[in-house]
This record gives sequence, structure tokens and C-alpha cells, in this order.
Amino acid sequence: MTDPPLVQRALALERELGFERSCIREVGLLLHVLAAQRGRTRVGELGTGCGVGAAWIVSALPPTVPFVTVELDETRARAAAGLFADDENVTVLQGDWHELMPREAPFDLLFLDSGKQHPGVDGADVVGLLAPGATILMDDLTPKLPDADPVREFWLNHPQIAALEILTTPETAAIVGTVNGRTGKAGTAS
Repeated sequence: MTDPPLVQRALALERELGFERSCIREVGLLLHVLAAQRGRTRVGELGTGCGVGAAWIVSALPPTVPFVTVELDETRARAAAGLFADDENVTVLQGDWHELMPREAPFDLLFLDSGKQHPGVDGADVVGLLAPGATILMDDLTPKLPDADPVREFWLNHPQIAALEILTTPETAAIVGTVNGRTGKAGTAS
């Protein structure tokens, strides 16, 4: 698959801003596959960066599906907002996701690209953003860490989420999970 034009523009923006932490192509392709699944109604991302992951997602979504992404850095948020300026169903927010995303939830697909490092502090808040049956994806994991990893322990053992770790390259991994369909609104048990 050739990178969609929107992804190519996001990669050019990344180079222009000197940002080096966007999702890798393999994760982008996975995001594209997940976003293209039939029935998506609201999609979100925590950690816009320069919009590379968002571009992979938006390129696969039907044009009427709302997509909301949030970026803490004002310069990157403004640049990403410019990238998506022609798409009325894409919203780029600038600020702390803890404050901004709960009012945008629930999401049936969420890319947790930032803020996953402390699941004991805000993992429950992330779960609260998910609709019943939602899919969550997080990247930037190192496979086969010798020590305990709180990110893996939280997401792979969460009672409301069926998740697994997949290799995206021999050196990188991601976790993909789905919320138990019997879970009530915004991740609370019904």
C-alpha cells in the first residue's frame, strides 16, 4: 500500500517541525485497518504530534465519522489543525487530554499515542473514554522487557479489556484491545 496523500503531508509537516516521535509506518497501517472497520461512529487519539497517526486514521474513516485528537504542545496542535483544516469532521484540540477528551467521549476506536506511561495514575481515565465494544491501540512498546512493565500489566490484565501484544517490527510492539461488550457507558460495569 502506498502512503495516503494525507499521511504524506503529515510526514512532510513532521520533517518541517523536526518532530521525531510520530508513529511508525507499521503502526500507521494497523491504525488504517482498524479505522476502516465497518461501524465506526466516533474515533479519538491522545497525542496528535504532527498528525501522522491521525492521518492514517482519517484516510480510512468514512468522511462522516467524527475524529477528535488532542495535543499538549501548542505549536504542533496548531500545525496539525492546519493539516486537517479542510475536513469538517476532524477536530484538533490543544491542551491536556484529561480535561478535554471526556466531553468528547465515548470513542469506539482510540489511539493512545501519549500518556500511557502511568496507567496506575490515569489508566482508568482512558478506559472511561471507551464505548462498549471499543478498540484501543497503543504503540511505542519495547518487546520482551526483562523487568515488570506497568503499562503491559495494566492493559493485558484489565478485567474489562481483552488485549494482546503484537510485534510491529522486530524491535517494537503495540497493544491492541477491545472493551468487553457487556461493559456499560464509558467503561463502567453495568
